[in-house]
Amino acid sequence: QVQLVESGGGLVQAGGSLRLSCAASGRTFSRYGMGWFRQAPGKERELVGRISWNGGSTYYADSVKGRFTISRDNAKNAVYLQMNSLKPEDTAVYYCAARSVDAATSAYEYWGQGTQVTVSS
Repeated sequence: QVQLVESGGGLVQAGGSLRLSCAASGRTFSRYGMGWFRQAPGKERELVGRISWNGGSTYYADSVKGRFTISRDNAKNAVYLQMNSLKPEDTAVYYCAARSVDAATSAYEYWGQGTQVTVSS
């Protein structure tokens, strides 16, 4: 029901910033909670942050709290991840994901292809 396409990844120096974008298709985008995940080589995928369907509630992992900001624009069917004060340990493939508020499960059932973020020291 939803297709997600991430963009905005790249190579940055420690302390720098990047903004990731996730463009979503779907007529009921506003009914989807959105999440950002990341996976580093040899590590399990982890939740970076999430934002509710109306943008009224956000959550961040402790490792990124105060540095990353999630936002969404339902009129544009888009969600963003602003990443500031980047650290080498932020290096990973970042994924956008969606879950329907109308679904019986709380799992994120739709995923983007991922975008690489590399932070040099």
